[in-house]
Amino acid sequence: MEAKVIWLFAFVALYWAYCIFWGIKSARLAKTASDYFIAGRKISLWVFVLAATATSFSGWTFMGHPGLVYRDGFQYAYASFYTITIPFTGVMFLKRQWMLGKRFGYVTPGEMLSDYFQGDGIRILTVIVALLFSIPYLGVQLGASGFLFSVLTDGLVHQEWGMWVLSLVVLVYVATGGLRAVAYVDTLQCILLALGIIITGIIALNTLGGWGEMQAGLAKLAASDVGKWGTTKGYGGGDYNAYFAIPGVIQFTAGLGKETPVGGLWTGIMCLSYMWALMGIQSSPAFTMWAFANNDPKPFAPQQVWASAFGIGFILFFFTAFQGMGAHLLGANQAVTDAGLAISSVLPAAIAKKPDSLVPHYFNLLSETAPWLIGLLAVCALAAMQSTGAAYMSTAGGMLTRDLYKRYLNPTASHTTQKLFGRMGVAFIVISALLVATFSKDALVLLGGLAVAFGFQMWPSLAAVTWFPWLTRQGVTWGLAAGLLGVIFTESFGLTVLKSVGIDIWGRWPWTIHSAGWGIFANLAVAIPVSMITQDAAAMTHRMKYHNFLREHASLSPEKAKLKPIAWAITLAWLFFGIGPGAVIGNDIFGAPNAGVEGWTFGMPSIWAWQILFWILGVFMMWFLAYKMEMSTVPAREVEALSEDIGDVTLETPSN
Repeated sequence: MEAKVIWLFAFVALYWAYCIFWGIKSARLAKTASDYFIAGRKISLWVFVLAATATSFSGWTFMGHPGLVYRDGFQYAYASFYTITIPFTGVMFLKRQWMLGKRFGYVTPGEMLSDYFQGDGIRILTVIVALLFSIPYLGVQLGASGFLFSVLTDGLVHQEWGMWVLSLVVLVYVATGGLRAVAYVDTLQCILLALGIIITGIIALNTLGGWGEMQAGLAKLAASDVGKWGTTKGYGGGDYNAYFAIPGVIQFTAGLGKETPVGGLWTGIMCLSYMWALMGIQSSPAFTMWAFANNDPKPFAPQQVWASAFGIGFILFFFTAFQGMGAHLLGANQAVTDAGLAISSVLPAAIAKKPDSLVPHYFNLLSETAPWLIGLLAVCALAAMQSTGAAYMSTAGGMLTRDLYKRYLNPTASHTTQKLFGRMGVAFIVISALLVATFSKDALVLLGGLAVAFGFQMWPSLAAVTWFPWLTRQGVTWGLAAGLLGVIFTESFGLTVLKSVGIDIWGRWPWTIHSAGWGIFANLAVAIPVSMITQDAAAMTHRMKYHNFLREHASLSPEKAKLKPIAWAITLAWLFFGIGPGAVIGNDIFGAPNAGVEGWTFGMPSIWAWQILFWILGVFMMWFLAYKMEMSTVPAREVEALSEDIGDVTLETPSN
């Protein structure tokens, strides 16, 4: 057995021991249902900061993201802005959801929404969103873990066998300890995720021969027309190598998504709508339960601004870029190698057929020199894959228990019974994800693309509860249903269904607008007019009970209220120029891509410099909203929990 395999199993054993320890310890602390489902509302500041960050950035960040930067170039690297757009959702909603959760004793988002809207339709849809998000998303993560170990052991561990074994430990500690176990394991997983990406980026840069060699290599590549997409050919993005420019603002000429986009997929509007999709991570039902699990809102701002926007952002805009773009110069792109532009050929050209394999191949470069480091990096990748999956397993199990079993089958269920059904829910979700990953690989790929876009469709529901009382139950419920359908029928899965009944009008992501964009258009197109025609005085009075409470505890002082127009201007400008149509300016504002190192203002391609600039501006925007505008700070007035039952479901009063 190779040394790297021995080290791999040794590090995995240590990691598993840590996971099981927290599963057992947390089980002993889970005396009540709220202890199990939302950690008794007592997650501490730094545990939440690290755990929520790990949950937001999964194994896809670790393995899939570098592979797609390699496949599509810097035009795709705008996706790294999800380090800002994911927590931007948290800035909008987490603090206010926490306030409602503490005030009224909610455990799941379904309880909050059904109580607020006085109807169970939104509760059922929320559970459906949770399942549609959790099962395919978890299946992708677990399947990737099996693939990783298959590559690193040179086939000694079969992909499917490894996937099932690795998943067993996750199932054990999540089902045993609940959300508290997830949170404490996630703290380590967050550190491992960040460490692994940094080390892999250093490996890539070192293999290239340092920054100077990478600069020169990128300059030669940018001056050529070699690459997957060729050149952008003047569709608003200039006539440049498409690895170094986005192909314009939008592409209507790509038909209704049935033609291949010219110069690449990642137009300005595609980048913006894709960022909307990834906003769905923190608007998914799971993050509502993360909000409820906190003792107070103190962790929200540091997680959103410093851990996510600044910390993970720095890592992705530099170290992930080293991995993805450096691979072209190290043999992973056969066309680049054939053109004589590669620095070496240490990476196999076969990576082009499976970009997700890029990161494991970087690991394998250490087989002779540092096999122990391969073991450590493998655990870093495994932790990244399991961090998000564990959270969705736990929270979805809680929703199945509270919103279905307790609500409809056993309203007087004891704490012990609820915990039992919660564990059964976790097992159901894990087994479902594994079965899909094992027997329906094609369907898994298609369904995986739906998950985050589904989560984004929760925005109008959350906006109604936290900001806009005029949105009605009928409007939000039918809007959410329309949004889910809008996502499904602009993704490959839904298109396959349409074609089976003879409908073949458009393709995936028409006009280079992501399915999350089409979904939210359909969502709002239904939610707003239906809300306008279903206004009811009694229902509005009920909803205003919540909004009056929020206004009393979360309103800005008159001095800071004057800053609202500035906050709007900063946010809209950043969205337009940083990740939207205005990003085309970044293609050549700091030097044309083919101008060479001397012609680049900052010694790097203009598009990369533009991304780094707007990452810095994005961190400032997040600080301004979270701290200056007090959208993620502790309320000035203490939030008191009500002791009586709210609505038609008996809820537990928070212990704090």
